[in-house]
Amino acid sequence: MNKILLVEDEESIRGFLKINLQRNNFNVIEAASGEEGLELAKKEKPKIAILDVMLPGIDGFIVCSELRSSFPEMGIIMLTAKGQDMDKIMGLEYGADDYIIKPFNPLEVVLRVKALLRRIGEDDKEKLQLGEFIIDIYSQKILKNNCEIDVTPKEYLLMKIFLENPNKAFSRDELLDLVWGKNYFGDAKIIDVNIRRLRAKIEDKPSEPKYIETVWGIGYRWKSKEWKV
Repeated sequence: MNKILLVEDEESIRGFLKINLQRNNFNVIEAASGEEGLELAKKEKPKIAILDVMLPGIDGFIVCSELRSSFPEMGIIMLTAKGQDMDKIMGLEYGADDYIIKPFNPLEVVLRVKALLRRIGEDDKEKLQLGEFIIDIYSQKILKNNCEIDVTPKEYLLMKIFLENPNKAFSRDELLDLVWGKNYFGDAKIIDVNIRRLRAKIEDKPSEPKYIETVWGIGYRWKSKEWKV
């Protein structure tokens, strides 16, 4: 299991990212300051570090520079405020491999972490299989019985969430946050619309779904008896 160092002083953001990274089988180490992050890096030796630029004490740029000097093979992702182009430039100059602009969709962070792991040769989970379904994470393709299913980006994310969490019931609000992001303020019925379209593509009988199950009063879950990686 790949180890991720998450250095973010805002507890709500740190907690939200941690949950989403753990759902994708990452071992997350938390730090609320640059100094704490450097100490944990020396002790835990993570594969990837996710650093906020604005940190109490030493800032994210200094942490990035120290990590790059001490751990040349470590992947580093910087979190920057929207519109702060100089932050991006400085982060890259200090040794960051990638940057993500706030506010962000947590799934974007997960996908960028996995992409960075592939680049540094540490990705150990490029395909997910559940029954007759396979998700190729690298190409973002979904196959059923080895036949590709044509899905939209949102449908792909919904499928990925379901297959990574078989039998877990997700509320509509949870799915909205994970797929559309916390800044989405549209109608929650968009979840039902996308689930209906997805069922039409993957179910043998969409009117009698055996994969995506409606959990009355809550939302949806993927009904399964097996889970393979």
